[in-house]
Amino acid sequence: MPFTIRDGVRLYWRLEGSPDRPPLVLLNSIGTDHALWDPAMPGLLRAFRTLRIDTRGHGASDAPAEDYSLAMLAADTAAVMADAGLGRAAIAGVSLGGMMAMQLALDHPARVSALALICTSATMDAAAWAARVETVHRQGTGPIAAMAVGRFLSPAFAARHPEIVAGMQDAIARQNSAGYAGAAAAIRDMQLIDRLGAIDVPTLVVTGSNDISTPLDPHGARLLAAIAGARHLGLDSAHLPPVEAPDALVAGLRGLLCADPARDAAMDALFEAGLRNRRRVLGDAWVDRSLAGRTEFNADFQAMITRVAWNEIWGRPGLDDRTRRLLVVAITASLGRWEEFNLHVRTGLAAAGFTCDELKEVLMQTAIYAGVPAANTAFAEAGRIIAELQSSQNG
Repeated sequence: MPFTIRDGVRLYWRLEGSPDRPPLVLLNSIGTDHALWDPAMPGLLRAFRTLRIDTRGHGASDAPAEDYSLAMLAADTAAVMADAGLGRAAIAGVSLGGMMAMQLALDHPARVSALALICTSATMDAAAWAARVETVHRQGTGPIAAMAVGRFLSPAFAARHPEIVAGMQDAIARQNSAGYAGAAAAIRDMQLIDRLGAIDVPTLVVTGSNDISTPLDPHGARLLAAIAGARHLGLDSAHLPPVEAPDALVAGLRGLLCADPARDAAMDALFEAGLRNRRRVLGDAWVDRSLAGRTEFNADFQAMITRVAWNEIWGRPGLDDRTRRLLVVAITASLGRWEEFNLHVRTGLAAAGFTCDELKEVLMQTAIYAGVPAANTAFAEAGRIIAELQSSQNG
């Protein structure tokens, strides 16, 4: 087993993945060890060379009986990186791990190329953490195990996975009390909030919609406001996304850390070209409403449509817009795609892209080649739209 020894303390670490992939250091929350990342590792190892570390006081690392500090834990991380042969790397940390990541970026900036701050904060309730430190010193970790796991996982996830709940509670109850209390003291005493403006690497702030420990408001919002250029990723998770939402978390990390500026610039250019065609054909009002309705779930799909359909196809020189509009009307009527049919009928008539007589001829042709039932519905849908447009003009 690989260990780094710093100031007489053994720190366990695990290096995995192909050496030709970008390095990523993974740091854990209080009360967990490097296995926290197990559910995400298949996805991470396809993109990164990963270094996982058991924080001082956790897992296979030593647990000296003293108060730890974030500066101490950041120095531990830097020492392990050196032993692992990683000069500079992206750092992803959950909760306490995120606090360590920020401290590392401030104290050892040459080590850090990017940050992923996952369900973490730059300031916590010091009194609450002081009380937890005192409880653990007096009674051990057993009395806080259920409370801690209750904050780690969302109720719905916990109900589906009682085995994970039991395993986490048992691990915390068995953890070295001095190690847990030492790490809790580091959270109690952290001094990060006023230094965040000095962080100048690409940063992703990840929050969980069900996280009651470090929710977006106020914890994530403070990080986003203070770190220049920080981006936000919201996940359907509680406090431990590597457990509850590993695939979505991996996708977010890959988006931040595997970005290709040249490719991104090309994609942006294609999107803007498609957006111009989309506005010309459908009108600014409709496009603005569509863009405003994008969500994290469908944004990539909307971008793909704009780049491919509206740039690559609607931008081709072989047909004029009128012909393309009528082709779309005929095809969508034939396939029964009435939402798209109605959109193109309405915009085509409203923008004088074609006439009612031309629309009628297309639908007559559709009746022969796609069937009378399809044309029957198309005439009904188009008739309703024509009546609405005439009513608005008369009104």
